[in-house]
Amino acid sequence: MNATGRSEDRGPGFAEAIAHPNIALAKYWGKRDDGDRLPAVPSLSVTLAGMLTRTRVRFDAALDAAELVIGGAQASVGATARVAALLDRVRSASGRLERARVESANDFPTASGLASSASAFAALAAAATAAAGLSWSAARVSDLARRSSVSAARSVLGGYVELPAGRAGDLELPALPVASSDHLDLRIVVAVTREGPKDIGSTEGMLHTTRTSPFYAAWVAHAPSLCARVRDAVLARDLEALGAAAEESALCMHASAIAAAPGLIYWTGATVEAIAEVRRLRARGLAAWATIDAGPHVKVITTPADEDAVTRAIAGVPGVLRTIATRPGPGATVVAGAPAER
Repeated sequence: MNATGRSEDRGPGFAEAIAHPNIALAKYWGKRDDGDRLPAVPSLSVTLAGMLTRTRVRFDAALDAAELVIGGAQASVGATARVAALLDRVRSASGRLERARVESANDFPTASGLASSASAFAALAAAATAAAGLSWSAARVSDLARRSSVSAARSVLGGYVELPAGRAGDLELPALPVASSDHLDLRIVVAVTREGPKDIGSTEGMLHTTRTSPFYAAWVAHAPSLCARVRDAVLARDLEALGAAAEESALCMHASAIAAAPGLIYWTGATVEAIAEVRRLRARGLAAWATIDAGPHVKVITTPADEDAVTRAIAGVPGVLRTIATRPGPGATVVAGAPAER
């Protein structure tokens, strides 16, 4: 049954998928000038249980154009066009002529710096290919998702995932598995510091940084070594080394954006206060490291043993509206529909 409760949406041409956002431990920020959404730097993330996108796709010969409903509301023209582009790739690969209706909903804030586009396009890629009858590998679905949202390539896979930097001439670039979700048992406490969408989207912010920041070249040069440190720490199950490298990666990424002209500042006062609280927690001997994507929310990397203490402290920071408890989770999953009802 779809989000409107219409059971007729079941059957051929229909599929439903779920996906989770990911937190980049080694950040991605910036695209190459050549190629189709090729990242300028490598990134490594952990896919998170605790936040979810659910997406339903139905191909329908009665539709004249793609339709998109997000959270029960008709989506903007721009958002619909972005989804339609992915659907067109699926239609071309499958030979389907019908347009599709897409219904998607998150159980966490959208377009606010919590990787909602990652989970949304990962779920869409999984649902659309299944609805079209394509039995694609996870790598091929990941590459499809990347062409709409680079970070979505990572949310197709579960656990710890790396997306290499693009190279000139790359026609495909899927994310690669690094370790399973149970390889390193960490927790990430998300401090939500603002409800609603951020003022400047990631795509626009990256382009602005690339064009105007004097620190952007330094970021591109330094990011691969940060990603290597994160990868080594994950594989060694060294949480202290991982936390230090992840925090450094986040601050370097934001430094390049802040140095743009005019400066691109995603943080709020609560963001800064939460970072300060993380450092106070660490000084007290607790496992706590901060990472921040392109938004105002702070994600605190910690251990299962310290999770409760960290959550209480972060929840008490002025300006933190609420916290979300997360842990490493699975990749995108088709839960209903073609090619075989699940």
